[in-house]
Amino acid sequence: MLPGVAYFLLFHYGALVGNVIAFKEYVPFDGLWGSPWVGTGNFRRMFEDEAFWDAVLNTLWIAVLQLVFYFPVPLGLALLLHTLTWSSVRRFVQSVAYLPHFISWVIVVALFQQVLGDTGLLNSGLSGAGLHTVDIIGDPDAFKPLVVAQVIWKDAGWGTIIFLAALAQVDEQQYEAAAIDGAGPWRRFWHVTLPAIRPVIVLLIIMRLGDILSVGFEQMLLQRDAVGPEAAEVIDTFVYHQGIVGGDYGFAAAAGLFKGLIGALLVYAANKVAHRLGEQGVYR
Repeated sequence: MLPGVAYFLLFHYGALVGNVIAFKEYVPFDGLWGSPWVGTGNFRRMFEDEAFWDAVLNTLWIAVLQLVFYFPVPLGLALLLHTLTWSSVRRFVQSVAYLPHFISWVIVVALFQQVLGDTGLLNSGLSGAGLHTVDIIGDPDAFKPLVVAQVIWKDAGWGTIIFLAALAQVDEQQYEAAAIDGAGPWRRFWHVTLPAIRPVIVLLIIMRLGDILSVGFEQMLLQRDAVGPEAAEVIDTFVYHQGIVGGDYGFAAAAGLFKGLIGALLVYAANKVAHRLGEQGVYR
């Protein structure tokens, strides 16, 4: 366990010390402790910045869309895979579904641009048929549904792993007993499958809520210029442009710290709700 413990202590807990620059006017040449204190000045500037609230709103919209439309897809795909009786077919489908997870976002965005871009395959077909072309990649109104579709295509297969592991623990005799009692597929799912995997679903929802303000930095950064910051700026890209690009490190750290605190509060609140519903949650 020592290598893993050392990793988390150094790169996660140790790095928390760096959050002190959120309360400083950080200058790299003066160092972490030599930079002047500004108290809550960075936070006041952040709360008064309209661009920050636009980034928060975009982040929340995309997070809600991902939670509503992406989260059920791995569960549904896992249920379909679980019903396959031919193990060879199941392994093949799983391998095909897992593959996009290992493709970098640079390649994924490029693939979508080649298909849905202004000069992509879709518009080439529409133009050849004499129809009106559409630039989905460059349309700000279509951006949020597009990024959710990209996440589904890339990570839905990988997300089935935990659900498949949970489904493998369900006693097959329960299905047989329910079938003998006259329960159809829907009843077996509702009264056998769902109660068995409900703790896993609750756990994953809580973990997703804690990370809800992280909607994909690389994915957003690669497509931000195509649709503009009004549609694609999220908290992570806001922090990047303010800190790394603009050099306003204290201001960017304040935004990042705000995001982390909101995530921690959401985990705590969701865990309390899970306890009230009789589930174990992340911790007791």
